[in-house]
Amino acid sequence: MKKLFVTAALLAAAVGAQAKDIVDTAVSAGQFKTLATALQAAGLVDTLKGPGPFTVFAPTDEAFAKIPKAQLDALLADKAKLTAVLTYHVVAGKVMAADVKAGPVKTVQGKDLTVATGPAVMVNNAKVVKTDIVADNGVIHVIDTVVLPPM
Repeated sequence: MKKLFVTAALLAAAVGAQAKDIVDTAVSAGQFKTLATALQAAGLVDTLKGPGPFTVFAPTDEAFAKIPKAQLDALLADKAKLTAVLTYHVVAGKVMAADVKAGPVKTVQGKDLTVATGPAVMVNNAKVVKTDIVADNGVIHVIDTVVLPPM
């Protein structure tokens, strides 16, 4: 019995060690370096490492590259605006691709994203290019464009 308990404890520890939150999952993917930098600059890393659950529409480095450098640098330097933009990419709860429905979706930022389903799933003007990257505190859906909240 003791051996069974030790084995179960070791297995639980191994599984726990492998679990990654949304931030760690995004960083390990390698295509979200700018997003990780932006989350750090906005002070949102601890939030997205929290219990959640969260659904994150994560722009790739290529998506951030579509923003002119001077504009991106200004955004990264403006913590309030950066926080508004980043939280506009986050929805409370864990919404898997199979559960996505067309229509407005309330973001953590407070404004709605518009989700369109059809030949492609769109979030505002961004195309969802990969879905259901599961983290232990939510899910990431990859988008090809940074979406900006209405001002």
